Amino acid sequence: MHWLLLISTLPGQNGALRISVWRTLKALGVGNLRDGAYVLPDRPGLAAAFAALERDVAGSGGTAYAFRIQGQSDAEDARLCALFDRSEDFAALGRAAHELAANLAGRSEADVRRSVRQLRRDCTALESIDYFGSRGLDSVQRSLDKLELQIVRTFSPDEPNAVDAAITRLARQDFQHRRWATRRRIWVDRVASAWLIRRFIDDRPTFVWLDDPNDRPKDVVGFDFDGAEFTHVNHLTTFEVLVLSFDLDEDRALNRIGAVVQCLDVGGAPAPEAAGFEAILSGMRDRAADDDALLDAASAVLDALYDSFKVAVVA
Repeated sequence: MHWLLLISTLPGQNGALRISVWRTLKALGVGNLRDGAYVLPDRPGLAAAFAALERDVAGSGGTAYAFRIQGQSDAEDARLCALFDRSEDFAALGRAAHELAANLAGRSEADVRRSVRQLRRDCTALESIDYFGSRGLDSVQRSLDKLELQIVRTFSPDEPNAVDAAITRLARQDFQHRRWATRRRIWVDRVASAWLIRRFIDDRPTFVWLDDPNDRPKDVVGFDFDGAEFTHVNHLTTFEVLVLSFDLDEDRALNRIGAVVQCLDVGGAPAPEAAGFEAILSGMRDRAADDDALLDAASAVLDALYDSFKVAVVA
């Protein structure tokens, strides 16, 4: 096998450089041969990373040399490969997931979901430096999936089940001045869906917040509960289903809000704005007198987020 070797000596007085180099080496997941000697498998992009470190260290008064070397035997390659065994790291993530699952009581849904997203980020980062397929990745991912289901059962027992169906394109003029109903104690998907309805679909909607979706009035349009006209379809949240149903999917700013909702509601791909939006929404829900007040407050945030995304699209 071919390997990349970096040998460096850092100037003692440059603490900022020392921290920067340490963070870069950690992110690369290097094998530490000894202080100042690091190894990586010869993979695309990693040689450039070592070359960049070599330039940075040398340019700051230190010494650094990057080499490409070849292992002399299978046994030597095996010893180097062992430096990259991430099995215990995956096991630690699995233990953290089990511990979180065992201690949901007394924690808020927002706090628990933040912890799960951090575990998923840690797992993704570890997977990116798992160069030789260590044991444990599949186990961690299964544990996190089970944890997500447990969170739904604990905090949102009436969360809608996704249906397998085609999404029909609808005309907005057929949904004007309607009564729209969803589950009370609105949270991310329902908040965003109600905002979308009010700003982009129905120019004068009325919202009904249901204690029990089974008791819905007959004259309402339901969203985000089992049996509703608009709910989760396949991998899509109710917000994303509404966007598609009313031909709004060409609006990239709405699609970016959809990514935030997807991240927070069903554990989709990370969205940079998700944590901030969730924290703001959590504070608003604690302070709001009722769901109407929460929707009014959250709508101002979603308006600002939408306008920000619009500017980003134009730029």
